Amino acid sequence: SEHPLASAILNAAEAKSLKLARAKKFTAVAGHGVSALIKEQAVLFGNEALMQAQGVDCAAFNEKMLSLAEQGQTPMLLAVNGQVAGIIAVSDPIKADSAAAIAQLQEQGVRILMVTGDNSVTAQAIAKQAGIIEVRAQVLPQDKAAIVKELQQSGQVVGMVGDGINDAPALAQADVGVAIGTGTDVAIESADIVILQGSLLKVPEAMLLSKATVTNIQQNLFGAFIYNGLSIPIAAGLLYPVFGILLSPMIASAAMAMSSVTVVTNANRLRWMDLKDTEKKDYKQQALALVDAFKKSLA
Repeated sequence: SEHPLASAILNAAEAKSLKLARAKKFTAVAGHGVSALIKEQAVLFGNEALMQAQGVDCAAFNEKMLSLAEQGQTPMLLAVNGQVAGIIAVSDPIKADSAAAIAQLQEQGVRILMVTGDNSVTAQAIAKQAGIIEVRAQVLPQDKAAIVKELQQSGQVVGMVGDGINDAPALAQADVGVAIGTGTDVAIESADIVILQGSLLKVPEAMLLSKATVTNIQQNLFGAFIYNGLSIPIAAGLLYPVFGILLSPMIASAAMAMSSVTVVTNANRLRWMDLKDTEKKDYKQQALALVDAFKKSLA
């Protein structure tokens, strides 16, 4: 399986020097788990929904699964020949800077919604650590895209951040899909923006930079057209009847050159933006400072 949880389990098996048997008739059930034949025994591995769908009774393990989920771990059941044989729990601890990134996005007025295939108890435990209030758990891959579409239909502009195969449909559906560069190739191909580093702090940075870029484009359009807007009427003789003034070709050439210099100089200001100290940065104030600096340069 290409799922990150599968990679974690295989890495743990390798660390324990376990000899793995070959699997036959392997089948991945999206959002639920996997099935296969191992040494001619029918093996199921996945969440409780997979077991219920296959008629496997796992009631005796409910208490243990709940205990693991409350600790922020994802419990998965292993069934052999229709009987539960054990539990493997995988923890995906949030990165130290994730909570700071969520807080910065919320300060910018962004509504944060966590959408995950994990069970609701695990999802709530992780969301609490990250400072996220709204959570939708036990969501299948196709349902993630449906949630994005639902939000769009209600008038929301939706950005989706993901790194897994299951996130690809939602990344493609979102107005802006943001993939984490350390994730799967499918997620990266489906996204509009790729964060090369694995840090969520780059998401508010990208938002700041994109907003500043749009503002810069608007300023450049103004800077380019103001010269033409003033020069063309004068060149056409608007002031000649009263003041006897015509626009010299030399002045017209200088105006065109100044237009280009203004646009290029203003665009280069984006290179001076400091995006490193993200934890202490006031994004709104910095964006306003960019606008004020341009106004002062015009004055």
